[in-house]
Amino acid sequence: QVQLVESGGGLVQTGDSLRLSCVASGLTGRTFSLYAMGWFRQPPGQEREFVAAINSSRRSTNSVDSVQGRFTISRDNAKNTLYLQMNSLKPEDTAVYYCALDRSPGLSGRPEFWGQGTQVTVSS
Repeated sequence: QVQLVESGGGLVQTGDSLRLSCVASGLTGRTFSLYAMGWFRQPPGQEREFVAAINSSRRSTNSVDSVQGRFTISRDNAKNTLYLQMNSLKPEDTAVYYCALDRSPGLSGRPEFWGQGTQVTVSS
C-alpha cells in the first residue's frame, strides 16, 4: 500500500520560507517516477484546495494563482520525494498541507493517495 509522509511544517513569521517534503513508500521498483504528485492545503474552517502539481516527467508543473512566484514544486525521483519550497509566506498561507499521488502521468482533481498532513502557520 502506498504511504505518503509529509514533514517540514511549522510556525513562521510573514516573509519567511519553509520547505515541505513528502516521502512516498510502498511503491515497487522505480514506479514513483511514473506517477503525478501534488500539494493541497486546508486553511482553518475552509475546504481543502489545490496548491501545486508536478507530472511524472517533471516537465510540467502548475500551481494556483495565489502562490505563483512564491511556491515551487519539485521532485527527486531517486529519493521518492516531493518538495514544496514556500517563500515570502503570508498569513493566508496558514493551513494543513497535504501531499497527494495519482498512479497516472497527470494529477487528477481527486488523487488516489494522500498524506496525513503537516501544519503550516504564518504569523503576522
